[in-house]
Amino acid sequence: MPKIKTNRGAAKRFKVTGTGKIVRHHAKAAHIKTKKSPKLKRNLRTSTIMVKADEGRVKRMLGI
Repeated sequence: MPKIKTNRGAAKRFKVTGTGKIVRHHAKAAHIKTKKSPKLKRNLRTSTIMVKADEGRVKRMLGI
């Protein structure tokens, strides 16, 4: 059986931690920032852990 190809789009967007969790960036942080509060923009800069419901799908795309 052949190896599973990595989804290159997912590989650029997600990172796996040492414990196997998936790290992602926040959405809505790219443009149209004038109407967003400084607190919201500051919080969107940080990365966060992927929720359990989506973790399996992302891991399959990453070939894990």
